[in-house]
Amino acid sequence: METESEPYVRLASLRQLHQVMADMNTARSLADTLQTVADGAVHALGYEMAAVNLVRQDGDLVVAAFSGNSAAEALITGRVGSRESWDRRLSMGEHWGDLVFIPHTEGWVLDDDDVPQWYTDGPAPRFEDEWHPSDRLFAPMYTPGVPGGNCGELLGVISVDRPRNGRRPGAWGREALQMYAFQAAIAISNARLRANMQRALVRLEREQQALRASEESFRQAFEYAPSGMAIAEMGGDQHGRILRTNDALCRLLGRPASAMRRYSFADLVHPEDVGTLLRTSAEGGRAELRLGRRDGTYVWVSLRNSVVADAADGPRFLLTHVEDIEERKRRELQLAHRASHDSLTGLPNSAELRSRLSARLCQRPAHAGALESLDAAYGHPAFDIPAGHGFDFAPGTDGLDAYDHHVHTVAPEEGRDDGTKGLAVLFCDLDGFKSINDRFGHNAGDAVLIEVARRLSNGVRDGDTVARLGGDEFVILADGLGRADAQDLAVRLRNEIIQPIRAEGRAVRVGASFGIGWAHCGMTADEVLKSADERMYVEKRSRPKQHRRAG
Repeated sequence: METESEPYVRLASLRQLHQVMADMNTARSLADTLQTVADGAVHALGYEMAAVNLVRQDGDLVVAAFSGNSAAEALITGRVGSRESWDRRLSMGEHWGDLVFIPHTEGWVLDDDDVPQWYTDGPAPRFEDEWHPSDRLFAPMYTPGVPGGNCGELLGVISVDRPRNGRRPGAWGREALQMYAFQAAIAISNARLRANMQRALVRLEREQQALRASEESFRQAFEYAPSGMAIAEMGGDQHGRILRTNDALCRLLGRPASAMRRYSFADLVHPEDVGTLLRTSAEGGRAELRLGRRDGTYVWVSLRNSVVADAADGPRFLLTHVEDIEERKRRELQLAHRASHDSLTGLPNSAELRSRLSARLCQRPAHAGALESLDAAYGHPAFDIPAGHGFDFAPGTDGLDAYDHHVHTVAPEEGRDDGTKGLAVLFCDLDGFKSINDRFGHNAGDAVLIEVARRLSNGVRDGDTVARLGGDEFVILADGLGRADAQDLAVRLRNEIIQPIRAEGRAVRVGASFGIGWAHCGMTADEVLKSADERMYVEKRSRPKQHRRAG
């Protein structure tokens, strides 16, 4: 039968236990929660000492909190016991529900394991349920589950020593410790969750700060970059539309940022460079092309695209770096022009002339025209000619071979005016030029050559080529002329050349001899020029010497 004082003592203990549980759930940190659990076992449950052993990530248990004895606390707090040793302890002794009691009669085998432990001094028990200094009582804490069950994972173990009344806990004490361990597990789990959330919030805040710092760094690098920068959409109906530009790009193109957002780079690029832009936009990388300024002019730029992609959604937009290379391009074009043009007259030189002439000629034999006539007459190929570029047939056809995209250059037949138009090559040699050099010097000769070049250029059509072959020799390439047209052109140019020329303060005159050759596929550029040169000499020798120069 209960004594009169027991109900009052238990009620007081419950009140104190309730307060401890409230403190466990309102502790500010995991460390405070663990210490509150240890303190509560001493002050509310009436044990002289208590330790909270917490399971670490590696499975071992560390003494995370201690209460009741400062010397013991200093000795074992922070020490680690292996999971293997703890599993052995929890499988021994007497099981009081979730509690594990190992009496001193069995506990001696645990004296040498690696679990941190302490020993209290005291006399041997004098009666059956008296607490022995070597008795051990453990209250395992499991992750929250059903009260009274241990279906969850082991969270830790509360180990207590020597109840203040000196007796082993009875039914009420055992149930109180078991419920206390259950509530402690909930409080520790919540504290861990709060700690994880706090760490996550701190990490998130740091990441956001780093992101803001990175965005600010990008913004400053973007806005204040000395060369042009732009961000454009990638994919969809608005592919290539400019979303954002920096001041350098706006200044380069002479367009305000608000106006730039109405365009895509395809709207600004030179028509000849659209293909280059599309390849660069699709693949990323670098290209050199021309972008239009507000005043209608174009500027050469080096455009480099970087595809900025999202790991989940794929490509999102293009980061475009635009560098002004107008000056470099101008120098390159000047060097290319110098390499392909005569330095004195500015006309295409001999190498450029041969290049332009060769571009019009393929290696098709000169007799191919006759074969075509036979084919037309018979309605099928008259001869079995192997397919290939040299004969300009498309391979893989059955019987009727198709010509490729090349438009063959043909020559009008001599002595016939059948309306055939061809590529006329007029070889021009000046008459009387050497005497001007000898009498008045090379400066006067250079002035004559410059003026002759100007008159020849003004006397031909747009698209015709006037080149200086060397010395006082010039060549004109004029396409789409018949034989009579070529003769008329030669006469007209000669009449222009024989007009007086002002050189070194005096008027001088030179004559000109023209030889007309015709280019057709199957000839080389040198063969065409040699033919025209030979005809020029024939024409020069056919005229009396006194008539070769106009004055």
